[in-house]
Amino acid sequence: MKTALKCGKLFDPNTKKVLENMVVIVEGERVLEVLPLQNAYLSEMNVIDLTEKFVMPGLIDGHVHIGMSGQGGNTADGVRRLPGEDALTSLKNAQTDLMAGFTTLRDCGANGFNDVSVRNSINKGEFIGPRLVVCGESMGSTGGHSDSHYAPQLVEATPKHHIIDGVASAYHAARYNIKYGADFLKFMSTGGVMSFGTTVGAQQLTFEEMRAIIEIAEMYGIHTATHAHGTNGIKCAVRAGVTSVEHGMILDDEAIELMLEHGTYLTPTIIAAERIVANGETGAMAPWMVDKARQVLSRHENGFRKCLERGVKIAFGTDSGTPYNFHGKQGYEFELMNRFGMKVEDILVAATKTNSELIRKNTEIGTLEKGKYADIVAFEKNPMDDVKTMTNCVFVMKGGAVVKG
Repeated sequence: MKTALKCGKLFDPNTKKVLENMVVIVEGERVLEVLPLQNAYLSEMNVIDLTEKFVMPGLIDGHVHIGMSGQGGNTADGVRRLPGEDALTSLKNAQTDLMAGFTTLRDCGANGFNDVSVRNSINKGEFIGPRLVVCGESMGSTGGHSDSHYAPQLVEATPKHHIIDGVASAYHAARYNIKYGADFLKFMSTGGVMSFGTTVGAQQLTFEEMRAIIEIAEMYGIHTATHAHGTNGIKCAVRAGVTSVEHGMILDDEAIELMLEHGTYLTPTIIAAERIVANGETGAMAPWMVDKARQVLSRHENGFRKCLERGVKIAFGTDSGTPYNFHGKQGYEFELMNRFGMKVEDILVAATKTNSELIRKNTEIGTLEKGKYADIVAFEKNPMDDVKTMTNCVFVMKGGAVVKG
């Protein structure tokens, strides 16, 4: 039986307009038709009445970590978790994000390929969950943002395929991730807020190492992402051909021009640093971590506004799972991006159409059009009037199946 969703207000990312009194007809997993209510014949259909809600395509979070749960800032906790525990936690977090309206997630780094396992189980229909696009293990340099700082006797016995020192190991790390199921490749160009002993803005991979990773991705027809705060690391990654810069909190004019020239996406993840700074006095996080978060956040708004003005492609991502950045609560990023000067309709586009293009799934998701997956969500109010409503998803359909509402 076909399903008809009556939509009082329906957001169209193609036009950035809110259409009124529309109907979305769903058959099986796919959208069959989108048309004005007065032109629809709804007899013998299952009708879902969303006339009092704000309806839009399913949201896409372009940067999450389903294996992390936002609990404080002790990265050493991971050494005590068993692989099975990681997988179960990852599934639970992914399901929580789905209930918040995120029908698709791009996971930007997991331990032990748990993101691959969860993706595969969801795709087989064994569990309810969002669509997952995963990278396996994030790659980085010895002593860099991807590496641990555990005592040598704890780590030397286990091969670290994701740690890079030279072009040959970069090729190996990239191929290793693809071998075990990565949909895209992610690497660390610079230091990070949560990594002990690294300067947050310092470049950590050479151009040749970055280029080697990207070359393998290009051979396999997949995209790339780089964690990058510092300006030099951003520029180097963009010149090497990276698809998206994650965070990008310390930008200069040259970096922005390079991103425009190369068509590079920016995934700003404002919420990640903001949550650490906002909760910095709890004592749960090391002072050095809070200090680094303050450093990057203080620079972020200026660069973000310049990217807006010049037309850099801005994606929506939240880094959910980092300290106090809880899964299911990442709708707060809509408010933060709006505070930084982005129009609400443009943020909605970033979290739907733009992200679908970034992850190369725009023929399947990102807009509600005939033949695409029926990933549909609804909110209580029109976010153009109150952007905070994006934290309160009341209806979720994924692939034609209602999972909330």
